[in-house]
Amino acid sequence: MLLVCKALGGDVKKIEAFLPITEVIHNGTLIHDDIEDRSQLRRGLPCTHLKYGVDIAINAGNAMYFLPLSPLLSSKNFDEKTVNRALKIYLQEMIAISYGQGFDIYWHKGKKESVTEDEYLQMCLYKTGTLARMAAKLGAVFAGASEKEIAIAGRFAESVGVVFQIQDDILNITESELSEKKGIGDDIREGKRTLMVIRALNLANRHDKMRLLEILGMQTSDPKLILEAIAILKKYDSILYAQNIAKTLLSDAWDELEPVIKNEESKELLDAFAKYLLERKV
Repeated sequence: MLLVCKALGGDVKKIEAFLPITEVIHNGTLIHDDIEDRSQLRRGLPCTHLKYGVDIAINAGNAMYFLPLSPLLSSKNFDEKTVNRALKIYLQEMIAISYGQGFDIYWHKGKKESVTEDEYLQMCLYKTGTLARMAAKLGAVFAGASEKEIAIAGRFAESVGVVFQIQDDILNITESELSEKKGIGDDIREGKRTLMVIRALNLANRHDKMRLLEILGMQTSDPKLILEAIAILKKYDSILYAQNIAKTLLSDAWDELEPVIKNEESKELLDAFAKYLLERKV
């Protein structure tokens, strides 16, 4: 939000009170996500629902969806029109994130065996791209940007979100700090149709395809079975393929955003931030 606001000529001091908006919502979604996925660890510690109970976790997550509205509604830094534009974006993106999570749940419960790459990327645009898109669009609104500039900033940010999700999927099945904190192969245990799974299913011979589907359908915690599934993904170069898709998405979005950036420092920071997401290990 700060980077986009400054990049488009806004006063970042005027939006300090709004910075927690997407972070508070994000943590609320993580609390709910851990319940829905039956996760054990979050950031290396027991999940909220295990520590405090499912009832408290659901209630806390719900509250975190609405608490960030308070500073927005009480702001004196922006006129009513600007606040209403921000509220509209807020509501649109909160609906989108629920759609994205709905797709993800439907798929990893095995309700839809065949998921295409386009469907996966659309799910990511809704699920993981939403909060990045919301942050960028809000930053653009508070900078007084045009509707075209707001849309461009949103498209760049949603691409950042999708790249984050792809890298998250990769780190989950590789030796990384993320897999240590969440548990290696959690996505396999949950039966998730990641981009790598979709790629492997498209290329695999009949035996490997049926075996991968079988393990995903078990939603097993057996380390041997999880490692067997990961080996099938690696056999068909799914990790490299996912990395290349991420690079292309980010490059295309950057090419659209770069010409409208008004601040050179912000351009460098946004570029560095995007590249970090491609290379991160946590």
